[in-house]
Amino acid sequence: MHGRERNAGHPWEHMVERGHLRVLVERVRPELDGGRFPVKRVIGDPLEVEVDLIPDGHDAVGGALLVRAPAPASSPPGGAPDAEARPWQEVPLARVDANDRFRATVTLTALGIWEYTVVGWIEPFTTWQRGTRRKVEAGQDVAVELLEGAALLAAAAKRAADADAQALATAAATLGSTAAPLETRLAVGLAAETAALAARAPDRARASTYPRVLQVIVDPPRARFSAWYEFFPRSFGDAGQHGTFASAERMLPYVAGMGFDVVYLPPIHPIGRAHRKGRNNTLTAEADDPGSPWAIGAAEGGHTAVHPALGTLADFDHFVGTAREHGLEIALDIAFQASPDHPWVKEHPAWFKARPDGTIQYAENPPKKYQDVYPFDFESSDWQAMWEALRDVFLFWADHGVKIFRVDNPHTKALPFWEYCLREVKAAHPDAIFLAEAFTRPTLMHALAKLGFTQSYTYFTWRTTKDELTEYLTRLTRTEVAEFYRPNFWPNTPDILPEHLQTGSRPVFIARLVLAATLSSNYGMYGPAFELMDHVPRPGSEEYIDNEKYELKRWELDRPGSLRHVIQRVNEIRRENRALQQTNRIHFHETGNDAVFCFSKTSDDGESLIVVVVNLDPDHTQSAWLELDLPGITDQERSFQVHDLLSNARYQWKGRRAFVELDPRVMPAHIFRVRRFVRSEQNFEYYL
Repeated sequence: MHGRERNAGHPWEHMVERGHLRVLVERVRPELDGGRFPVKRVIGDPLEVEVDLIPDGHDAVGGALLVRAPAPASSPPGGAPDAEARPWQEVPLARVDANDRFRATVTLTALGIWEYTVVGWIEPFTTWQRGTRRKVEAGQDVAVELLEGAALLAAAAKRAADADAQALATAAATLGSTAAPLETRLAVGLAAETAALAARAPDRARASTYPRVLQVIVDPPRARFSAWYEFFPRSFGDAGQHGTFASAERMLPYVAGMGFDVVYLPPIHPIGRAHRKGRNNTLTAEADDPGSPWAIGAAEGGHTAVHPALGTLADFDHFVGTAREHGLEIALDIAFQASPDHPWVKEHPAWFKARPDGTIQYAENPPKKYQDVYPFDFESSDWQAMWEALRDVFLFWADHGVKIFRVDNPHTKALPFWEYCLREVKAAHPDAIFLAEAFTRPTLMHALAKLGFTQSYTYFTWRTTKDELTEYLTRLTRTEVAEFYRPNFWPNTPDILPEHLQTGSRPVFIARLVLAATLSSNYGMYGPAFELMDHVPRPGSEEYIDNEKYELKRWELDRPGSLRHVIQRVNEIRRENRALQQTNRIHFHETGNDAVFCFSKTSDDGESLIVVVVNLDPDHTQSAWLELDLPGITDQERSFQVHDLLSNARYQWKGRRAFVELDPRVMPAHIFRVRRFVRSEQNFEYYL
């Protein structure tokens, strides 16, 4: 250090220890918030990792992606087997460009949390080979270089295993033999096979490892592609009676017949009587008012009990089994709040916030008041026991065959709790799926997704114009948000009847259905309110009048004009076209008309190509010239066929412009499958 004695603890001390490292590893992608949170994939997906491996000078560089599979689901929550039980898999990195960018891909074959990082090193033999070849081409003497190359191969042979070690030793002997012809020595030394052998035995003592181990959480396929249908079992009883799990089973063929795969049930637990809400959220309930299912808990039990009017736990298990027979999974609403009658209120008073007058603080979202609900106090002195009890609610229902959960208002609970809880549940049940019902600030919605929520509600419900939809989907699919946030689009919920649906216009309902189901690969609806176009609000609000949250409803499922068959067809189209089974590969197209919205989607392999056109004006016929920049359609003179999967009509288009006209009274949308024109080996022309 310029003649001065080096001080212990000098900030460059670690640099001295790493002085032999000559590769800088940086700009790893994907990486979320410096590795703080995992990115998300679905089982069977490729994980494509890119990185800059930057050497000093001009030496050749090699590297590997290191990947470690998840701990077995049987491991205890919070624990993990040792490193020997979870070995690192190495995948060679391949150069992407001349600017030090490298890439490797691994297929994610198991559910759970995978780990990955990157290591890079100098490849001295490849560097030697490149320099020696240039000298030979320039006619220079390379006698000493051949001996240097032989030494590099001999060192690699000591690091290699079995057959590679023998081959490297043989190559080193030939290259270093002054008795062998120069041509023979050069042929061995400059062979691509020799460089490949040496590259498989790098000098790891001089390897640079990325300083962070990153994570990717791998979810089941339904995390990416699902269609949800919400209904209240209690509204499907016999002769006006309170419905049961047994009577609600009659809804399952109806829901499956429309093409849904997830049945979402509001809370099924005992409902408190203290401060029970009456019809339309009145403060005084009549004797026969059933109360809100979200006022959870009574003398019969709390979050792990079922409402006695619905049946028994065995009846619920039968309901879950019957749903599976129809190809349906049950999703349960998990609402972490308690009615004043919940057993936990007496058993664990510290879990709830006491006010100065001794009463317990009920839930509020000013000016709204929820007098029938107590929120949990996440600043409780007994928070650890409370966290474990709430975690165990998920584990209890998972043991009863429920692996999909819609979580009510997660943004009003402590964020560290969700990180703990969801990790614990996923460790035991890697196939669990969590939908976050949070309509709040984008940063908070994003934080919940990073902390472990599989899917998320969105602002789609209120995005209605062409510009709003384009901007919102661009933000969801073209930014870092796409790495962790899986949107689930809902045109309505029991809490939300948006203004555009309050008109009762059939074209509006169909347009919102098509947009939700094709813009996002996950979507859902609150039925039968949606397919029956229930549209009357409580005056001055975006809430339904005579809301099913507070009373039993009687739905006429066969009512004339039901959208049931339109919904069925849209869900069939989604299942038959892989382009619609993901959200992110979306491209927006100019139409020259703000009332006509157009986008296309392509599957990962490019084989499935869908173009969606929606008339956003429910009252007037609209037309437009579509400006299409479609993959595989490059010839301006080539014609191709599109098949409207809603009407079954076929059209011949040519080049990159196409004319459409949509009468909303007939159908406000097209869903076109692009049928590519191909030529077979026998010169036979046909469409795919």
